[in-house]
Amino acid sequence: MKTKVFLLCLAVATFVATARAADPTAAPTENVFEAKPLGISMSIKMIGPYTQDADLQIICLFKHKRTGDTYQGAAKATDEHLGGIVSALRNRGEFIGELGETFLFTPPKGSIPAKRFMIIGLGDEKDLSLDSLRVVGRIAAREAVRLEAKHVAWAPVIRDEGNTTIEVGLGDRTFVEEMLSAYDTEKRLQAQGLAPDFSIESLVIEAGPAYFDSAVKQVGEGIASISPELATRDSSPYGQISK
Repeated sequence: MKTKVFLLCLAVATFVATARAADPTAAPTENVFEAKPLGISMSIKMIGPYTQDADLQIICLFKHKRTGDTYQGAAKATDEHLGGIVSALRNRGEFIGELGETFLFTPPKGSIPAKRFMIIGLGDEKDLSLDSLRVVGRIAAREAVRLEAKHVAWAPVIRDEGNTTIEVGLGDRTFVEEMLSAYDTEKRLQAQGLAPDFSIESLVIEAGPAYFDSAVKQVGEGIASISPELATRDSSPYGQISK
């Protein structure tokens, strides 16, 4: 079963465009997975968090360093497009970046396409692990449901903070597996009348050119791995009220 799902995820990938370098106006390269776990259209897209249209754009940042935070690539460009909001929040001590800490705001008009922007803290850089990304995945799912964000985009920007501890594709896979696991719980709560009905329709994982292929491979494997596991979860009611 896992092998079939894996092949399905990897074999049928839709590339919107592959000539972006030759034509700057071309649509970004995107790999859309055939499988739609829990009804979510999932893709890896060669785009930055400052150009993706989404109901909710999510990035991750390490705990603020008094000696100065590292901003490179997409992390730097995103902060610049937002007029320095991210760096101001950190430098003023108003977003610390503890593991699991969140900060949500509405991007200024004309800054980036996303309707809402969320930062999730990764904690101290020295403590970064796959478990950190599992926390982020759970938060992303629950916050997207709480905010009723149908179209979600996520960029870890860990490399853009100068950290190479976790291989990018593996980090993306870990995030996706945990995000789907948490979202599955949300859907089960809804089915039992314990939460309002709501469905996430799409998740875009943003990746730079150097990490795109690895992200496609690893996330495809992650979808293939987690899907059958979720199908075998206990489906009995979470609780029963005696009458």
